[in-house]
Amino acid sequence: MDPEDANSPTTKLLTLLNVSALKSRKRAQVTEDPHTHEKLNKRRKSIKFAEDDTPESTTTPAENRATDEMHLTDKIADADPADAFLPYEQHFGINPVVLTERSRSSVDQRHWKATRQKIGTLTVVASVPENMPVPVSDLLAKKTSILERLRTSFEEHQAKQPEERSRFQKDLLSILSAHFDLYHPATSLEHHRYIREVIALHAIDHVTKKRRRVLRNNERISHSKDTLTQPEDIQDQGFTRPSVLILLPFRSYAVHWVNALTAHTPSPSFQIENNSRFLSEYGLPPDVVDKLATAQRGTYPDDHVETFKGNVDDNFRIGVKLTRKSVKLFAEFYGCDIILASPLGLRMSIEKEKSADFLSSIEILVMDQMNAMAMQNWDHVQFVFAHLNKLPNESHDTDFSRIKPWYLDGHSIYLRQSILLSPFETPEMRSVFNNSLKNVAGKIRVEKAWPALQVPASIDQLFIPFDCFNPKDEVDKRFNYFTTQLLPKILKSAVQSTNTIVFVPSSFDFVRVHNYFRKQTGLSFTVLSEYSSNQDISRARQAFFSGKKSFLLISERFHFYRRYKIRGIRNIIFYGPPDHPQYFSEFLSYPFLDDGVDAGDVSCRVLYCKYDKFRLERILGSVGVKDLLQGNM
Repeated sequence: MDPEDANSPTTKLLTLLNVSALKSRKRAQVTEDPHTHEKLNKRRKSIKFAEDDTPESTTTPAENRATDEMHLTDKIADADPADAFLPYEQHFGINPVVLTERSRSSVDQRHWKATRQKIGTLTVVASVPENMPVPVSDLLAKKTSILERLRTSFEEHQAKQPEERSRFQKDLLSILSAHFDLYHPATSLEHHRYIREVIALHAIDHVTKKRRRVLRNNERISHSKDTLTQPEDIQDQGFTRPSVLILLPFRSYAVHWVNALTAHTPSPSFQIENNSRFLSEYGLPPDVVDKLATAQRGTYPDDHVETFKGNVDDNFRIGVKLTRKSVKLFAEFYGCDIILASPLGLRMSIEKEKSADFLSSIEILVMDQMNAMAMQNWDHVQFVFAHLNKLPNESHDTDFSRIKPWYLDGHSIYLRQSILLSPFETPEMRSVFNNSLKNVAGKIRVEKAWPALQVPASIDQLFIPFDCFNPKDEVDKRFNYFTTQLLPKILKSAVQSTNTIVFVPSSFDFVRVHNYFRKQTGLSFTVLSEYSSNQDISRARQAFFSGKKSFLLISERFHFYRRYKIRGIRNIIFYGPPDHPQYFSEFLSYPFLDDGVDAGDVSCRVLYCKYDKFRLERILGSVGVKDLLQGNM
């Protein structure tokens, strides 16, 4: 066999099928041996959850099955109408309506048909494959298909909220229920919590529908054993059980999401297993005071408090298993329904186990606070995407007769629904939206008309362009212009070459500029980076404020994590516009921390090219950036 053929998806799948069949025969032989006893503590890796509809206890599998059948008669055939399952079956059923060879081809070739439209209060750009048979507006016009047991409590909660907020949540829910990808790069602090509530509801609804479909098929299979005719349409599973992945930057956000998920539990008797352990490991220790949460409002910027209050450890992963009567936290990955993890935590788990099979059947991906992930390490995000929806390396005791056909065909990536959230947009995020989202149902990007930032009047602001016609050359072009054009002019001015900060957004650029400064003889400067110790920070701030150092290099990551107010500034050089727009206005306000400073004493220089459009738009406003890039400013 050709080595390349050995690594093909088809060959890999056939190998899994053969291994699965071999394991089945071995299990049958063991069962027939009366002297063989199964170890009671043996760990099982089954994706089936026919026995998982009750909280884990000391009951035997047979007792669990009996309990499940009671639940089937009492609850599974409940009052939910058939059309509540219709959108789910159309997208994630055996034969998805939107999954065709033509739609897959359009997605692979990036042939999308984009239209700008209004969905309630949201202005969006909706993109669907060119061969999409149903208009987006028709899909969104349908009633949201949330199960009754979830819908009732949600509507009761909405009735207590302002009408505008309730309408906003319904608009989002209509997008999610139609199984579009959602990219929302304008999530405000005000709306973030309410967006999370809706997505959590959608995720639980998805898992519940999947579980009910499996339990119903289990019942059909059980009833058909007497007739020896197994139903043919019982494909209801993926390769592994986890179907929802929620990527988060810090442990504190895992607490928010677990709270949002459990807020939709149906009754007071609902149990949250291992909750004490969860709060202990994901909250702050009892003797630690969170200075951000307890500080008087205004001491720290609101966005900084929201991001960094609580436990900010960025290495975590936790499995969440849902049943009818409980939510089990810290469930094993191959036995859970929802995975909450940081990109770093997930990467370390995959590299340690040398397997990412638990990501093979993710049907809903949520990425919250992508801006914080960008400040951490975007390589971890790309690593996770590279391992999503791949054929598994092992069978994990999978019953291949119950796997949906499109999983076996390797097409699950075309049906995965991705939900991306960030308060603003970066080129890396847009690249994920453009290149990594292949949902044949379509994708929706929320647009925002950005207002111009309010900065102190009369400050000498100058936006300095440099020519760049290829994004691959942008890094070198920016560095060359800064070192050969901008900085030499600054150094020639006695006024502008003292009390000057150089703000560098990119960590790579920061290292490069720092090394350049170090090589220049007679250049007096100090540095603040994300790696600076508290002692280093204190020394650098004091040296700059007292005038012992003329230049202060600051990385955006330093300001993201520390958010110090810097005194002694008279001149500000932005090596590039900051990703976080509020940092621009903050630094322009810092000179006025010192007494007797007039706006005319402060200068600001911003180096930019056309590829900085996203960042410039958040500073100058959607109208102002067009004028700037067209040369009208």
